[in-house]
Amino acid sequence: MPAMENIAGNLFLIGLMGAGKTTLGKHIAQVLEHSFYDSDQEICRRTGVSIPTIFEVEGEQGFRDREAAIIDELTAMNNIVLATGGGAVIREENRHNLRTRGTVVYLHASPEVLLERTRYDNNRPLLQVENPLAKLQELYQTRDGIYRETAHIIVEANRPNCYKTAEHLLALLKERQTAHD
Repeated sequence: MPAMENIAGNLFLIGLMGAGKTTLGKHIAQVLEHSFYDSDQEICRRTGVSIPTIFEVEGEQGFRDREAAIIDELTAMNNIVLATGGGAVIREENRHNLRTRGTVVYLHASPEVLLERTRYDNNRPLLQVENPLAKLQELYQTRDGIYRETAHIIVEANRPNCYKTAEHLLALLKERQTAHD
């Protein structure tokens, strides 16, 4: 694993649900000795309710408003790793805050892999539909270009082993830091 003492600043993980943003983010934060945040978990912690409940009561718009406020607040912090919700990039203000306040990494995975990872997770309101694969394919079609446009680095997250993905990402971050020094 590359030496990490030179990697500073914020790291923001984007991608569809199930790409591994939270799992990978926690690991990377530990390696970098940064604080870890998950925007969805932060919303739940502050509201005291689950994301499906927020969707049910306030609708997607209400959730996106809360998400934008949290992302604005968290991205203003220093030396953090942030796992964003899959739809965080929908809003221009979120994309701007992410891109200008840290290094954005798109964890790319195919809809089929994402379905396998999210199949039994009831905390994904957008997947509570008759055909979750079709929904993931639709989200992928809609968001892949936005993720790519927002990201400074794109990492393939189809690997079953998050530690291999983390090792690869840390090497890319080290390269990027060296190129900017």
